[in-house]
Amino acid sequence: MASAVQKITLSSSRDIPFNKLVLAQANVRRVKAGVSVEELAESIARRGLIQSLHVRPVLDADGAETGMFEVPAGGRRYRALELLTKQKRLAKTAPVPCVVGDAASGILIDEVSLAENIDRAPLHPLDQFRAFQAMRDKGMTEEAIAAAFYVGVNVVKQRLRLAAASPKLLDVYADDGMTLEMLMAFTVSADHARQEQVWDAIKDSWQKEPWQIRRMLTETTVRASDKRAAFVGLDAYEAAGGAVLRDLFQSDDGGWLQDVGLLDRLVAEKLKTAADAIAAEGWKWVEAALSLPYGVTHGLRAISGTALDMSEAEQATRDALQAEYNRLSEEYEDADELPDAIDQRLGEIEAALEELDNRPVRYDPAEIAIAGVFVTLDPNGKLKVDRGYVRPEDELPVEPALAGIEDHASSETREPMAPAIQRTVVTIGGQPAPAADDDEEDGAKPLPERLVTELTAHRTLALRDALANHPHVALTALLHKLVSDTFLHRPATGALEANVRQVHFAAQAEDLKDSLSAKSVTERHERWGDHVPADDQALWDWLVALDDATRMDLLAHCVSFGVNALYERPNPYGGSGVSEHGLKVRLAQADRLARATGLDMAQVGWRPTVGNYLGRVTKTRILEAVREGAGERAAQLIDHMKKGDMAKEAERLLADTGWLPEPLRLAGADDGGAAEPIDHGGDVEALPAFLTDDGEEDEAADADEDEPSMIAAE
Repeated sequence: MASAVQKITLSSSRDIPFNKLVLAQANVRRVKAGVSVEELAESIARRGLIQSLHVRPVLDADGAETGMFEVPAGGRRYRALELLTKQKRLAKTAPVPCVVGDAASGILIDEVSLAENIDRAPLHPLDQFRAFQAMRDKGMTEEAIAAAFYVGVNVVKQRLRLAAASPKLLDVYADDGMTLEMLMAFTVSADHARQEQVWDAIKDSWQKEPWQIRRMLTETTVRASDKRAAFVGLDAYEAAGGAVLRDLFQSDDGGWLQDVGLLDRLVAEKLKTAADAIAAEGWKWVEAALSLPYGVTHGLRAISGTALDMSEAEQATRDALQAEYNRLSEEYEDADELPDAIDQRLGEIEAALEELDNRPVRYDPAEIAIAGVFVTLDPNGKLKVDRGYVRPEDELPVEPALAGIEDHASSETREPMAPAIQRTVVTIGGQPAPAADDDEEDGAKPLPERLVTELTAHRTLALRDALANHPHVALTALLHKLVSDTFLHRPATGALEANVRQVHFAAQAEDLKDSLSAKSVTERHERWGDHVPADDQALWDWLVALDDATRMDLLAHCVSFGVNALYERPNPYGGSGVSEHGLKVRLAQADRLARATGLDMAQVGWRPTVGNYLGRVTKTRILEAVREGAGERAAQLIDHMKKGDMAKEAERLLADTGWLPEPLRLAGADDGGAAEPIDHGGDVEALPAFLTDDGEEDEAADADEDEPSMIAAE
């Protein structure tokens, strides 16, 4: 006959005055962890005692109950109640709900204490997120929730943002299908459909990093640090109805502007307003654009104005700022590193001094009537106004007696100019359509012709800067030209049978004008231009008076403007343009100049980006670049990506590697830097493979890039 299963008997519960309770010495919790006793006391004061204490009667030596009870489980709750009694917020005799265990039980109180602490299941974070959401839905504010649980308001915002993610993603997270960091990355966008689309794209990939999720969710947005956003301002953008994506879990530099079309419209409107205001000053024309190409002022005459003196108040402000700057500089001159506050203040003073020193200029009204203004944005989104340029066709007529001389001088010193832009359609912010993401192209096809031209424009400008800093090399180059003309009877023009003709870049990358080489060339040219006399005889006398070192520097600067390392499509039929032989000679001589001057394009600041290289070539060439610059492992990390994503990630991987595409490298650099000699009399070797693309596939894509986007106010 089977015996009956013995039923379990639970311990009884009762209210016991607090002053009859003592903390058991066998309580296993000795180390503080989690919520502090002070916070638990505040929770009890707000919500009451949610969990009872477990106690056992204290027996005397004879085994009789003494009326006191020890607490083996619930020690933190006991200490919190004790703190409340010390604060006189709880009476010492207040009844405390307790579960009373059997004093004669064979179960050690140590076991009871340990079991009470380890048998609890931690709350899943998602349950906490949803609980916060439920409380807010029932009327509690974020501030009230934060106060109730003794956390910051931002913590509440973060958890509410997590709870608001796509239900599909929350289910994946609940089943441990993604990490908390990945879920945090998805909250950058509130678009559930887009969140799910990105998850479907990466869920089967071995690489599901949070940074990749954020990048995919924000790839069609504009960063708040973009110069367009800085120019318009986030307040104006949001007031116009624009949405800003924010990352609550890491620094996002102000977030991402989601409505790019709205942003471009606001930029165009604000630029147009600025152009109209400047046009009201009386200028003949104003051209405004997000960015102006390098060399836009070539062939234009810059007029001079008179800088306005500072007012007494401005001078006093400047003196005070300079004194503060000197004091801080002296105080911290021996410090290894400036404190953040001091470094920030010094930067503010420098900016204020620069603004005060950049004095407004007064121009002759007669010259304003024939001159114009360029308006653009600097990299920080500030309006940059460059006043006072006269187009050749706007010059006032010269005196009849001097007309012949002037015409003769103009023919030798100026190149033909393209027709002036009289009125241009407003196209601020208009961007050419990006090339389609062609995942099928997988061959290392030759580089597009326009890309090679843009890259060699970078190299030509850098060579000019390098040559100007090496006067002896410049002198050798000039002598080489003169000796070639004298002894080899090559055609030449000009009274001296030698000339320097500056070559302008019909095709150039967006970043060319902001390169270190462009800034160096411009600054040096402006320094010389401040001293060169305009009168012919005065110029001769000035040159005669210069010392040899200064003459060498000036010679190097002038010779540098004749450097032409540009690639252009050879003309097989002769006539205008360059022959294949001539192109070969040009590029070989450019290599020779680069070696002689020690030019390294990476050292002068060129870096591969999506815009200037990686987004313009095939996937095979992107992988080849990463493999060469960052290693095989880095190439394997991106070989599964779509072309657009691959190009963006390759830009990050190659940022500090010094990698250069073939058009920017020295020929023969892998063989100790010795270039192949050029045979001017025999057959010319074929051009390198990367120069043999006829560019036909790229002409349509590039057609919209041929004209800059501008506003003209006449």
